[in-house]
Amino acid sequence: MNARVAVHPIEQESYAILRSRLDTSDLPPLTRAVVERVVHTSADTTWAGDLVAAEDALQAGREALLAGSPLVTDVRMVASGITARPAVVALDLAAGPEPGLTRSAAGIRAAVAQHPDGAVWVIGNAPTALHELVRCAADGLVRTPLVVGLPVGFVGAVAAKAALRASGLPAVSNRGERGGAAVAAAAVNALLYADDDRAVD
Repeated sequence: MNARVAVHPIEQESYAILRSRLDTSDLPPLTRAVVERVVHTSADTTWAGDLVAAEDALQAGREALLAGSPLVTDVRMVASGITARPAVVALDLAAGPEPGLTRSAAGIRAAVAQHPDGAVWVIGNAPTALHELVRCAADGLVRTPLVVGLPVGFVGAVAAKAALRASGLPAVSNRGERGGAAVAAAAVNALLYADDDRAVD
């Protein structure tokens, strides 16, 4: 992974505005990086009270990414938003419909078979994908240093994220229905660019 050469002046100004409206100085470094990048991406400071993350999980995820561990996303749009690392797109691995599974869930099941140990998982689209990943972990089929679980939707998103938090998996999630590819990718970029983000201070 190559670090960014420089932070663009517009991004510096954007972070300055963000920090004038939201005090994140009491947060641990990686938690702060994730919160600020999600807020920066969405221009919505209320994300600061909605995100749930543990600093040790973020550190483990960052170390895994920097060490070259596989990065698996549920859909291509999430992968496209992660600018410093190629990703495996689970949906592309789904051979076709499977009884009782959405295509997104089938893709996660296929990806788990290929990457059972050590991958960082990023779910930003389908709640059923996150439910399937949690189910696979409960069955002992997958081990991971970090799950970014930020799917969006009125149906199933809140429950899927609650199940992720209850599972004990190291994770980033939020409590509400919102989410999506942009914020899921932002959380990963925050970990990859954490040193750069601190340099914006």
